[in-house]
Formats: sequence, C-alpha cells, structure tokens
Amino acid sequence: MSSSKKKRMSMLDSLASAGAPSPAPQSSAVTPMMSSNRALRSARDAVDGHHVWELDPTNIVDDRMEDRLDPADVLDLRDAIEANGQTVPILVRRAPDDPDRYLLVYGRRRLEAIRQSDKVTKIRALVANLDDDSALRAQISENMGRRDLSYIEKALFAKDLVASGFGTQSQVAEILTVTKSAVSMAIAIVDIVGSDLVRAIGPAHGIGRPRWDALGRAIDENGLDRERLSQIAEEARGKGVESTVVDDSVSTDDPSVQAFEAVAKAVAKALKPEKAPSPAPSSSVPLKIGGKRGGTVKRTAKGLSIELASGDFADWVETQVHDMIEDLHDRWKQRSED
Repeated sequence: MSSSKKKRMSMLDSLASAGAPSPAPQSSAVTPMMSSNRALRSARDAVDGHHVWELDPTNIVDDRMEDRLDPADVLDLRDAIEANGQTVPILVRRAPDDPDRYLLVYGRRRLEAIRQSDKVTKIRALVANLDDDSALRAQISENMGRRDLSYIEKALFAKDLVASGFGTQSQVAEILTVTKSAVSMAIAIVDIVGSDLVRAIGPAHGIGRPRWDALGRAIDENGLDRERLSQIAEEARGKGVESTVVDDSVSTDDPSVQAFEAVAKAVAKALKPEKAPSPAPSSSVPLKIGGKRGGTVKRTAKGLSIELASGDFADWVETQVHDMIEDLHDRWKQRSED
C-alpha cells in the first residue's frame, strides 16, 4: 500500500473514532453462520479491527455474481430498516484501485433497501481485507446458508459458478456442501428449462427439483418455444404483483410461483396428444351362391369372416372347411411364388 493510501486509511480510522460513535460490534454483530463456516470465519478474521463503519451507499459497488432472482424485491426490508434501524451490518472490502470505494461481499438486499430509502442515508458495514476468491467464497457460504434461497436460485448460482471458471462441479459441490451429483442435476435442469426462462419465472419458492425437472423435459421433448413461455411468465408475474399491490386479499401467492404455474399450464396445453390408432374400417359384402345371396363376407379389425345361410350346403362346408382352407392357402402360396 502506498504511503498516501496509508495516510488516507489512517485518517478514515481517526475520523471514525472521533465522529459519532458507531455501535461497537458485539458477538451478535457477526452472524452465527460465520462461526460455523470456514469461509465466513476467514472473512470475519479479515475484518479491519471489527469496526462497524457507517458508509455512503453510493460508494459501494456491487459487481458480484448474481445469486438472487429478485434482488430488487426489498420494499418490506426497507420499511423494517426505516422503522427499527439496520441490525445486521453488511460486509464489504476496499476496492483495490480506489480507497474511497468499497466492493460488496454480501448484504445485497440490505444495501438495495437503504439505497431505496429516503430516511436512511448511511449503511452499517464491516470492512474486510479479502481477495477476489475469498470474497466469493464468503458470499457463497453466507448465501447458501440462508433458508430463503429457492431451489432454482441455488441451481442457477451453481451453474454460473461453474461457467465463470470458479471451479469444477466437484469443487463447486464442496463449496456448496452438496454432492457432485446434486450440482450436476441442478445444472442440467437449468440447461433444459433455459436460463432466460428461469429468470423470467423467478425464484418460485416451494417449487422443488421434481417439478422443475418435469417442466424442462416437457419443454425439451416437445420442442416448445422458450421465448414465448418467457413472455407468459413475465405477464403472469406482472399480474401477480399488481393484484398484490391493489388488493392483498386477492392472492397471497408469490408472483413467481404464479409465473411457474402459468408456464406449466401453457406447456401442458401445448403437449402433442398421442394419436390413438384409427380402427380399420369394417365392411360387409353379400356372398352369392348359385346366383342367389347365400351368405356374407365380413372384414373387421380382427380379420375376415364368412357367414353362410343355414342349410345343406352350410352343413357340407362345415365338414370340408379345413381341406378347403388348406387348398386355398396352397393356391395363394403358388400365386405368390409366381
């Protein structure tokens, strides 16, 4: 670090100590998740003196890999912070090329909530000395430990991690504390559904792997238009949000769940029904014997039948039928060979 940068950092420390007292981070200032996770423990240990800084939200850059499908859905959190204050600090690290700016490690929703607030102008943050890899690991560990990430959000995040070159599926599985097969299956589901369609639907909390898998297979096997399905998802989400805002009693469902159901319904409607084999047309031809009608020849799906009118001739045919059919069969074979 250059001497001028050191001076600026020292001045920041002095100003923080001399200014309005920020609450000193007690043991509760670091989430319990940190103490139980190696990546988060490393982030905690790298925090500068465990000071809780009050920073200008505009000086914090969020260029991390996206891990939520609804990062801007923070109105409730904004209202809670305005009413009760920010109880849990976010974690940032200093930008390597600008000591006056910070890079977000985790706390995206808290940051966005305060950015949207007209009442809260500062955000409480812990500042850690982390490199890119350590910061990403801390983000993953903190976010994967939250219970409010849906299955498809975790699946999309795993795919993005592998695609970004962070590591192999086995390495990503180790970081996410799941099996390699779970990561492989999650990535396969995102691929078969389509990343754009997944993002159009949204997190869809409560919709698990089996339904996402079934949706993807139906889309893929029937060659359905994912772009059109994305439009259906966006329309359904828009209606869901509107109904919640206008009249909360209309629907308490997550708009993204409504989007999933709308897409699933459209897919089911578009499935190509299996055509039942059309039965062979039946026919009935009168059989003339001695110039007069003496019976009927019937063709059905099951075969050919000959019906003779009751009488002496029918009685005689009954005794000769085996030889007659054998003779007809030999003549048919002779004709086929010729």
